[in-house]
Amino acid sequence: MAKKRSGETVSRLGIAQAAIAVLILPGMAAGADLIVDGRFEHGQDTFWAGKGVVLTRDGGQLCAGVSAGGDTWDRLIGVNGLKLEPGLHYRLSLSAMADPARAVSARIQRGAEPWTVQGEFSVGGSAERVLFSADFMASEEEEAQLVFPLGGAENAWRFCIDNLSLVEIAAPPAAANRADQGPVIRVNQLGYFTDGPKRATVISEARRPISFQLVDAGDVVVGEGTTRPSGFDPSAGVRTHVADFSAYAAPGDGYRLVSGDWTSDRFSISDDLYGRLTVDALSWFYPQRSGIKIRGDIAGKAYARPAGHVGVAPNEGDKSVGCFTGAGAAALYGDWSCSYRLDVSGGWYDAGDHGKYAVNGAISVAQLLATFERGRVFGDAASPVLSDRLSRIPESGNGIPDLLDEARWELQFLLSMMVPDGEPLAGMVHHKIHDTAWTSPPMLPSEDPKPRALHRPSTAATFDVAAVAAQASRLFAKDNPTFAARLLAAARKAWVAANANPALFAAKSDGLSGGGDYDDDDVSDEFYWAAAELFLTTGEAKYIDALRASPHWSGEVLPPTGAFHWRNVAGFARLQLALYGEALPKADLDMVRRSVLTAARAFLSLQAAEPFGQIYRPKNHQFDWGSNQLILQNIIVLSAAFDLSGDKVFLNAARESMDYILGRNAMALAYISGYGARSPENQHSRWYAHQVDPTLPNPPVGSLAGGPNSTPVDAIAKQRLQGCAPQTCYVDDIEAYGSNEITINWNAPLVYVASFLADAR
Repeated sequence: MAKKRSGETVSRLGIAQAAIAVLILPGMAAGADLIVDGRFEHGQDTFWAGKGVVLTRDGGQLCAGVSAGGDTWDRLIGVNGLKLEPGLHYRLSLSAMADPARAVSARIQRGAEPWTVQGEFSVGGSAERVLFSADFMASEEEEAQLVFPLGGAENAWRFCIDNLSLVEIAAPPAAANRADQGPVIRVNQLGYFTDGPKRATVISEARRPISFQLVDAGDVVVGEGTTRPSGFDPSAGVRTHVADFSAYAAPGDGYRLVSGDWTSDRFSISDDLYGRLTVDALSWFYPQRSGIKIRGDIAGKAYARPAGHVGVAPNEGDKSVGCFTGAGAAALYGDWSCSYRLDVSGGWYDAGDHGKYAVNGAISVAQLLATFERGRVFGDAASPVLSDRLSRIPESGNGIPDLLDEARWELQFLLSMMVPDGEPLAGMVHHKIHDTAWTSPPMLPSEDPKPRALHRPSTAATFDVAAVAAQASRLFAKDNPTFAARLLAAARKAWVAANANPALFAAKSDGLSGGGDYDDDDVSDEFYWAAAELFLTTGEAKYIDALRASPHWSGEVLPPTGAFHWRNVAGFARLQLALYGEALPKADLDMVRRSVLTAARAFLSLQAAEPFGQIYRPKNHQFDWGSNQLILQNIIVLSAAFDLSGDKVFLNAARESMDYILGRNAMALAYISGYGARSPENQHSRWYAHQVDPTLPNPPVGSLAGGPNSTPVDAIAKQRLQGCAPQTCYVDDIEAYGSNEITINWNAPLVYVASFLADAR
């Protein structure tokens, strides 16, 4: 998260989307057909075939004989010369059959690099002829092509199409507001604390208060009240009311709110709501690991898989990886190169792809470590986060807390990304390692055939690793002093190297190199974080001098647009100093803590104005990529304010903001898989790809979806979410990576927040 993954929209991916059955409505007459001889009756079509494909025209259909093997895009058929007009709507329709049955993608894209996508669909592909039709809106005027990627089959097969047409249609009627779908009364579908706020949001045009009742599992009315009209919410595009039933405190399951014919989803009232979520959110990281066999008896039978990227064919593996070379590397990094190879196996796959990125890995593992440190300092001896039996991992029961075991898996990878002694840029950290070209779902990590490459070290990655290594050093000191010493030595080395190379920025490539960029040309916040963690661990004066020299030392660093994230870690550093900076001079510590409490109080006033209870104020109400994660980071600011002050107003605000994540939102969705009445099932992933390969599983329970994104970055969003109200800019589709990806830096703050809510009283 995440990162801008625009490369996935411009590289040649084989992407599936559910076919859309379309009725021609009045006023939607079709225009001239852009496909010549789409019935394949006169020999006038202009279809072409790539290598490994033989085209035949027989009996009024076009058939492709496809040879086995290759990647998805190694076997192609298509037609060029399609002239579309931006802003106009078009309908693609055809009949298709595949023998043997096989899902096939159809893609409308620019006819030359960078192959910009305008429409992308799954046309099915059974042994019986299937009719298909889907609409899309053209987004650019450059000449387009229609292509069908057909490669990657184990055996030779045949694909036939007929009745192919591409016609302009009238714009469809305006879509209904997506916030009007689902229950009228929106609740936290997991539940509410007995002593906490209990509020729901009602979607209604009524200008006056509405009566409601609270009923128990036996449909007995146990409470009643009237709503507070809250006006129009521009983020949801609807008028709202808030129903407050906080006075009711009896624990139980199966409660509902009702008002006339309206009813909410069922929910619980309990003080044991988030313990299971803590376990599930943390256990999510185990099947995300690279370089290890995932055991079905631990992760669940459906999630068992071979180790990924260990050098077993078709993997080239991560055990001996060289630096990115060739014309692409020169365009990004000039004359940089390296002669060494590194063993960078292990770590976590970053998101739905097979890449591993130092900056995102660092903030993610830092938040797991922060979960442990908070439990140790502000919890009690029985806090589950200190347990050696917390997570579903192979190391459980080894005498080391499970949070530290999981963190170590990533930490060892991050240390391995450091440039060796004696080499140019020694001590710097490679920014990332990933495939040299994009792959697409479905693909298990062990089946990735692409070469892997290290990318140039960056100042941001090096400061980030200095920070998290220093943080980890103090937390491992008791359980593994040898590893702690290694971490601190690496942190010091990285600090020196980054300061010696203060402007080695990650390149921006628009994702064309086979992975996300994680580009960042302001590393002042990474410097601040590294200095903070090194001071907290060592207490050395040179690090507090560096802190005081930072532009982030004083002033606001915790904005309501998202207190912190991978690109801006100053807010996280501020919280670390506030929570664990007792060694700071008193005036400095008071300043730091006061700034956290001030930000948290500002969050309270913003929350009071939000009908759905979330603490998140994006610019112009336009929700950002990873909006759910940004809400969680703001909740973490509230948690810090509670830990520092003991004022329960901050705890209750954190509880209420979590209502949004768990169903009290415009989509009426609990955004965590396996929780609530409705939750995502098809988050973007190459190996949790059940939507496009029924033999693979859906993402595991505890997977957080990125959440609504007002910027349509993927083809799904561009097709389905035009004009969406910000809270409704979300689709549960495997290819909607702009709103529906899973990533390590989504789930790491989820672990922190769930554990805080489970522990705090």
